[in-house]
Amino acid sequence: MELPRWRPGKLTQIILHFILLAYSIIVLYPIGIMLLSSVKGTREIFTNPYGWPASLRLDNYSKAWKLANFSVYFQNSAFVSVMTILVLLFVSSMAAYVLARFEFRGNRALYMLFISGLMLPVRLAVVPLFTMIRDINLLDTRTALLMVYVASGIPFSIFLLVNFFKSIPKEIEEAAIIDGCGLFSIYYRIMLPLIGPALATVGIYNFIGTWNDFFFPLIFLRTKSKYTIPLGVMQFFGEFTNQWDMLFSSLTIAIVPVIIIFMVASKQFIRGMTAGAVKG
Repeated sequence: MELPRWRPGKLTQIILHFILLAYSIIVLYPIGIMLLSSVKGTREIFTNPYGWPASLRLDNYSKAWKLANFSVYFQNSAFVSVMTILVLLFVSSMAAYVLARFEFRGNRALYMLFISGLMLPVRLAVVPLFTMIRDINLLDTRTALLMVYVASGIPFSIFLLVNFFKSIPKEIEEAAIIDGCGLFSIYYRIMLPLIGPALATVGIYNFIGTWNDFFFPLIFLRTKSKYTIPLGVMQFFGEFTNQWDMLFSSLTIAIVPVIIIFMVASKQFIRGMTAGAVKG
């Protein structure tokens, strides 16, 4: 017997829409202030912080880009973030496929070992991580960041992907085997396209965290030519004064790639999040 679905009344819908609208304003308000401040001068940011600028200083963006050598930091952040997502998706999807579709001794224990990383904040292990990275001579390299980001992203990725793989009927694999597909062909040609929303969710979730991370680049990087964007923005904080107009302009530039990627993959991301909420 199918249970009746709950449908909110008009008053409930109005209340829900009001709550969502209020939440959207709270979230977008700081972004709006940042955008306005990015086209103002430093004096105007303090004298008229919430008002429309007297004149749009669009040259703030070009000045910030050149003054902080932003092109180098942008390339470093792009390299680390993109490589992290590619390696993470490849490793996590293969591990999740084996854990979800094959029964072997220790399967459950291995899965629990992976997802136990969700309960341990990676920043608590910064001292042993620093020691390990130093001992293998990877300090002040982008490879160190790549290794840390991939390792810290694996628990959530496997947790989500395993559930998606389990939701795929086994008859699809059996039909592929009858047609002569090998295990890797089944994984690559059949399984991966079917879990596209989950891959998009994992990719966006980890890309945002990697792109915006300030902590690990500060710990592992020493050379300015290897800095990522969060470290590059620090140049606008001086010992005696701060260049607030340049700071807000650089922050605006930094969020553009994240917004573009989210807009491109938003449908897959939302589909993955909602599907993951009901599949286990």
